[in-house]
Amino acid sequence: MKASNHSPMDPLIEGYLSYLDKVGRKTPRTIIDVRCTLRRAVSELRTDIPLWHLQLEDYLHWLEVKRRAGCTETSLAKYLSHLRGFLNYAWRSGRNERNVLDGFTLKHALPRTPPSSLTLGEAEKLVRATSATGPTARRDRLVVLLLYGCGLRTDELCGLDVAEINRERHELLVLRAKGDRPRSIPIPEALYTELLAYLLERGKRGALFCTSTKHRRLRASDVCTIVKDAVIRAGLRPDITPRTLRHSFATHLMDRGVDLAVIASLMGHRSPQETGVYLHVLPGRTEAAVRTLPIGDLP
Repeated sequence: MKASNHSPMDPLIEGYLSYLDKVGRKTPRTIIDVRCTLRRAVSELRTDIPLWHLQLEDYLHWLEVKRRAGCTETSLAKYLSHLRGFLNYAWRSGRNERNVLDGFTLKHALPRTPPSSLTLGEAEKLVRATSATGPTARRDRLVVLLLYGCGLRTDELCGLDVAEINRERHELLVLRAKGDRPRSIPIPEALYTELLAYLLERGKRGALFCTSTKHRRLRASDVCTIVKDAVIRAGLRPDITPRTLRHSFATHLMDRGVDLAVIASLMGHRSPQETGVYLHVLPGRTEAAVRTLPIGDLP
């Protein structure tokens, strides 16, 4: 038998509704609306986990289902507002560590075109294609591997100095990051081994990557040329750019069940909401733990 809209829900939810009435001084109509939203969310989202323990991905998928079912933007915005308010109450009550919808707006919930990324097979072909010969071969290979293996932006890679390689922690310190948000990124072990060999030739100070002639720091155009040449050697589609490798880093980690907040931190995003565009890889996937990106198994 279907529960009435007036039947009691979880005590935390009932406490929030009482709070809206006694403290928030909300109108009876508003409280009814919030109750309906929370009841709908409880029945349509994962029934084995309370609302305050759900992840951002759960809410994103639910909102997308509602949108495809014909829910208007106005209704979606109302649902978000009601859920955000409740999750904030749950957080202040000590029931969860954070409000996953904090700062989340409707524009984050609307569908976006998934960024172009490589398949694992394409990534393997590209990495293999970097095993070329020549005076800049090791440098060019590392450029490609760092873009894919660490998810760097082109400008971030160009701005790296030798001193920003943390040899004790096997990390990159990205100081010249977008939005002045420096971050540390773990370096995959196989990649770190190659990086150490490169540093023996490169020296202990200055830019990590320089041109072979004038010995100036690599520019974005240089990196694009390096990636383009590797793409041609690999026989891949010509629209692959350095940004494609960064998107592939996030997509492949998401595909392996890495937490959205972890990927957001590695990518240098302001919040997990920015990283939500990569959720297109989630449906039907069963992997729950991160696996090593396909660098260590390649020559």
